Amino acid sequence: MLQRALTAIVILCAACGDDANVEGNYTIALTNRDNGCQFQNWTVGDQTSGITVVITQESSSVTASIEGVAGLFLDAAFGGHVYTGDVDGNDVSLELFGTRSQTMNSCSFTYNSVIDATSSGDTLTGRIEYRAATNGSPDCAAIEGCVSFQDFNGTRPPT
Repeated sequence: MLQRALTAIVILCAACGDDANVEGNYTIALTNRDNGCQFQNWTVGDQTSGITVVITQESSSVTASIEGVAGLFLDAAFGGHVYTGDVDGNDVSLELFGTRSQTMNSCSFTYNSVIDATSSGDTLTGRIEYRAATNGSPDCAAIEGCVSFQDFNGTRPPT
């Protein structure tokens, strides 16, 4: 019985550390998709390239800092430009909780963002979602539950 338990522990620990190494400086290209939150100057299909994202990793914890003009835009719209999350195998999940409060009549809200990505060698591909977080006022009806998103892909220098 003890031998089976030890064997099970060894097998489980063998799976430990199988997370992808996603640390590095990436150059990202975005494609605008649905604009459920009705952001101004958002045209479905528009593409933006050359965005620098610096990802640091410690074990399974990951931080992604959006640099340059894109980072400044996130600072203005969300109140920050650094996503935090984790890597599980080849899957990367990151979140940015908005701190820049906005109002629309009696509606008070911020925007939050989630990045879901897959790592393959020196490439990251995935989706960035933007959602409104409201105070639940009836004046929030236009943005309650809205989702705008972009598809992206990015590469880093070979590791």
